[in-house]
Amino acid sequence: MYFFTRFAVDRPVFPPYAWFVEHVVLTNFPFFGWMTLLIEAGLGAFLLIGLATRFWAAVGLAQSLAIMLSVLNAPNEWHWSYYLMILAHVAVFATAAGRSFGVDGVLRPGWQKSTGRLGSLLARLS
Repeated sequence: MYFFTRFAVDRPVFPPYAWFVEHVVLTNFPFFGWMTLLIEAGLGAFLLIGLATRFWAAVGLAQSLAIMLSVLNAPNEWHWSYYLMILAHVAVFATAAGRSFGVDGVLRPGWQKSTGRLGSLLARLS
C-alpha cells in the first residue's frame, strides 16, 4: 500500500493532496494503513448487508476519490475503474439501496417512528 500511496507524491494529480499525503499520511503511515483496512472492511460488510447504506456509500465515495488522487498518474493504471467506483457509490447513495433488500429496509420503519435523536440519525443514514 505504501508503494501506491507514494505515487500521490511522485506523480501528483492535485498538488495540495500530494502535500497532505507527503506530510501527514506518509509520516503516520501505520495509522493510515490500519484505518484504511478497517474502513474498507466496514465498507464492504455494511454495503453487502445493506445497513446504513447512504453513510457507507459516502465513505466509499471519499475512499475512491482518495485512491484515485493517489494513483491516477501512476503507470499502467486503469483510469476508468476509478470513475466506475465513484459512479457505483453515487448510485448506491442516490437510491438508498439497503431499503429494498437490506437490513435498512427492515429497521428503517422503526427508526422513523422513534422520537429520539439516534433513531432519526439512523433513518437519515439509511
